[in-house]
Amino acid sequence: MNIIYLSPAFPPNFQAFCRGLANRGINVLGIGEDYYDSLSPDLKGSLAEYYRVDSLEDYEQVYRACGHFIHRWGRIERVESHNEHWMLHEARIREDFNIQGPNVEQTLRIKRKSEMKKIFQACKAPVVDGEIIRSREALNKFIKKHGYPVFAKPDIGVGAMSAYKIENEKDLEHFWNTRPECDYFVEPYIDGQLLTFDGICDQNGEIVFYSSLFSVNGAYDLVAYNEDLSFYLVRDIPEDAVKIGKKVVKEFDFKAKFFHLEFLRDRKTDKLYVLEMNCRPPGGYTVDLMNFSADVNVYQEWANIVAENKFIADYERKYFAAHISRKWGKEYAHSHEEIMQKFGDKIAMHTNVPIVFAEVMGNIAYIARSPEKNEIYEMINFIQKTR
Repeated sequence: MNIIYLSPAFPPNFQAFCRGLANRGINVLGIGEDYYDSLSPDLKGSLAEYYRVDSLEDYEQVYRACGHFIHRWGRIERVESHNEHWMLHEARIREDFNIQGPNVEQTLRIKRKSEMKKIFQACKAPVVDGEIIRSREALNKFIKKHGYPVFAKPDIGVGAMSAYKIENEKDLEHFWNTRPECDYFVEPYIDGQLLTFDGICDQNGEIVFYSSLFSVNGAYDLVAYNEDLSFYLVRDIPEDAVKIGKKVVKEFDFKAKFFHLEFLRDRKTDKLYVLEMNCRPPGGYTVDLMNFSADVNVYQEWANIVAENKFIADYERKYFAAHISRKWGKEYAHSHEEIMQKFGDKIAMHTNVPIVFAEVMGNIAYIARSPEKNEIYEMINFIQKTR
């Protein structure tokens, strides 16, 4: 079996997907911008061949790389990146070379917030009102209908980048004068807690693994107020999230794919609203949290599904597993040495975060786990306490 993998070196933890495929005897054909000599020994050992391009953004270069691989290796069964940024490249490659998986039209339905909301509504999942805004008049009409605050975000985009919370006329003026030139999707603002329903579907579209994370703070606050990110995977997933999540995943019809479904739980009413769906793993080190929370190797299990349509491992959610971040330029109360002395037996991983993710994910990440939720919060408070 031959699989093309876009950007195999970045993000660094996703190199484990290539390792998992190679472990199953699959030929992993990598396309990336990094020079071959700069690749890690582990990644070099996982790749059957690597084709360097000057820019992955240039589809013509990527197209030529795919043509080379087909000439050299024959039929390509799949193309993957597990990365939101390259999803349309994946889709174009599938169309151009007749490879199974979501095409461009299907991918745009997944990437556009306006289109995914139609799918949520089709399966009667709870959503708030929302619409594409292309004129000041339309935005004023939406605000008049729903009142302040409203939340505006690019129709195609990830996280809180270029998102605006509009609470008054001053915010409205700021948004209209500073927004990037793209379609914006606007919704009534919900004061809620972010939680997710994440997992993997097999080749038949059946969910074979799932987890749920709770975010202590929202992505918008991390950017707007320079907060430190912390979130954790839970041991007991809320029943309403599982029920709604399974229904939504079935409607999207993912096959041999990860899914990442975001909810907001209204703090006043406790009602759960579907927010966004992504056809990829959750970002950052969340896949590693999945592994540490259940003592499983999800990277390898996805490869097992690709190879023989089986999630092989038995698993149990033994731990709460947390991502606890710090940002450069802040004066924290406790040093790294003090953190490790107090919680070293519960810190599963400590790493620098790639700079491109740092605005939201922080510059430094502590990956911690404990069977007790109160101990997770104790670590969050200790690690992120400032002077």
